[in-house]
Amino acid sequence: MAKETQQNTKSYSSRGLELSERIVSINRVSKVVKGGKRFRFSVLVVVGDGVSQVGLGTGKAKEISVAMKKGIEHAKKNMIDLKKTGHTLPHPIIGKFGAAEVLLRPAAPGTGVLAGSSVRPIMELGGVKDVIAKVTGRTSNPINIAYATLDAVKRLRTPEEIYRLRGKERKEA
Repeated sequence: MAKETQQNTKSYSSRGLELSERIVSINRVSKVVKGGKRFRFSVLVVVGDGVSQVGLGTGKAKEISVAMKKGIEHAKKNMIDLKKTGHTLPHPIIGKFGAAEVLLRPAAPGTGVLAGSSVRPIMELGGVKDVIAKVTGRTSNPINIAYATLDAVKRLRTPEEIYRLRGKERKEA
């Protein structure tokens, strides 16, 4: 019953950031009661500045527009910094959430975002220009895939961070 959409990106300003939003999925759920069926909507939204900030949120309500507003607010509250080296990721990483697994690999300049489903909007709105993504695991649930991607992004480390954590100096070639 889940319907994935690829809508145009909307932009607005919040906290000094020029944010864009993209709806990943809209799901209509129903509850059967004595008088008939009661419908509600669940929306998964990605918000990002196109440079390095990205957030993911879900909203649930009786109307789609209200659910979208809730999802956007939730995503803005859960913004994280996406660590990059140039236009790609610093190293390959696997993110997990539930039964979903997402493999993110750095790509050469000019490759583009080779990703599907829920991974593409997170990478694009996070400012990553070149990445290769593979969704593995035992699910095709767009919500779990999106949260697995966010898990991978949270665990990324720049080379400078790795040197600092190991207590070593970086040698220039």
